Order: sequence, then structure tokens, then C-alpha cells
Amino acid sequence: MDTMVKIFGEGKNLSALQMSARGIAVFFIALILIRISGRRSFGIRTPLDNIVVVMLGALLSRAIVGASAFIPVVAVSFITVVLHRLLGSLIAHSKWAGKVIEGNKIPLFKDDNFLRKNMNKALVCEEDVLQGVRKSVLTEDLHKIKAIYMERNGEISAIKKEVETK
Repeated sequence: MDTMVKIFGEGKNLSALQMSARGIAVFFIALILIRISGRRSFGIRTPLDNIVVVMLGALLSRAIVGASAFIPVVAVSFITVVLHRLLGSLIAHSKWAGKVIEGNKIPLFKDDNFLRKNMNKALVCEEDVLQGVRKSVLTEDLHKIKAIYMERNGEISAIKKEVETK
């Protein structure tokens, strides 16, 4: 036990080497936690996914600097990723849970008109919507656009009108 205290230290009075040792340990613990949490944490980026990333960063930093006891921090981090995984699974298997936890997409443009009420609800302006259109369908010509949405993860996406063939 004395060897562990020499390597990792105790409390807030840590040497640079002890904090570095904790940093290395936390790096590998975080890697394991992210593998448990799943790719969703860094891929989809919904509010739920952002919560787990922010919480893990805040929690694990406390273990590195000695602001909280190491083992309880790792335990609550583990609980956080397991909860994230459970909620992610619930969202994947239940439309109702997805709506409750992550919300619905918000239509921002339809029938050649901006939906101002929805834009206000989504806290976006015309330029924000146009930026999303440029990124998702590579055009600024709204006459080519059928609909624009703010997705559940906050991204703006657009659907092109179907081209008539003769």
C-alpha cells in the first residue's frame, strides 16, 4: 500500500510525478470507460452524449489533481458510462424514449418558406439555416430545397427537391 501512495500520492499535495502517474492511470481508465460507453458518445453528439463527455472530463480531472478520492471518482465515472449506455440502448429501442430524452427534429423550412416560429424555438437565424444547407446539400439555392430541419443533435440538415425527369 505504501508503494501505491508513493506512486500516486494522497490528497491534494501531489508532486508532478504523482500527478503524471495519476494522469497515465486515468487515461487508460478513460479509454476503458469510453469503450464501455460506446462509439455513440463521440459520434452522434446529442445532448445525452455531450453530458457523458463533459461529466467524464470533470470527474476524471478530479482524480488526476487529487481534488477527490481516486476510487470513488472511478466508480462514479463507471456508473455514468453505464447509465449512458443504458439510456442509449433505450433510445435505440424505443421511439417514445428517444423523444423524451433527446426530443424531436424541428422543421425550419418547408414549402419555400422559413418557419419563423420554429426558428425562434430552435434559436437560429436565417444565416444559421443557410450555413446548414450549404454544408449538408452544397447549395445556397433554396428553390432546390424541399425541407430543412434542426436534428436532435443540433445539426441543421436539408432535403433536396426531387428532380423531375422527362
